[in-house]
Amino acid sequence: MIAGLTRYVTKGHIARATLEATAWQTREVLDAMNSDSGVDLTALKVDGGMVYNELLMQFQSDVLGVPVIRPKVAETTALGAAYAAGLAVGFWNAVEDLRANWAKDKEWQPKMDAAEREKEYRFWKKAVTRTFDWVEVETREPVPA
Repeated sequence: MIAGLTRYVTKGHIARATLEATAWQTREVLDAMNSDSGVDLTALKVDGGMVYNELLMQFQSDVLGVPVIRPKVAETTALGAAYAAGLAVGFWNAVEDLRANWAKDKEWQPKMDAAEREKEYRFWKKAVTRTFDWVEVETREPVPA
């Protein structure tokens, strides 16, 4: 949902909101994982095409309050498939052999104040809650057989 648009909003504002929403959604997932596992996240290793967006990576670090780390090879799904094939044919002897291939490309440190982070997160959750039940789904009567 996009709300609060004025005639001064540009495509840049929409793009920025999209990136920020991605980071806040990731925060919600990681909070649930932390809660379920009882293990707090100390850093986030990222992969995929979006990791080349500097603004997103810094904002992700800010909203999580932990470092975000991008590997040299950001397409790890393809890399994982190659590693699995290499292990299967004996190119590598063990998973431990693969760890030496991993290298950090860049790391972002959180810069957002913790109080600001929590305030913005409350705003995010409030905005999401306000979208609940926005659209009413009509139910259809079953067609007699």
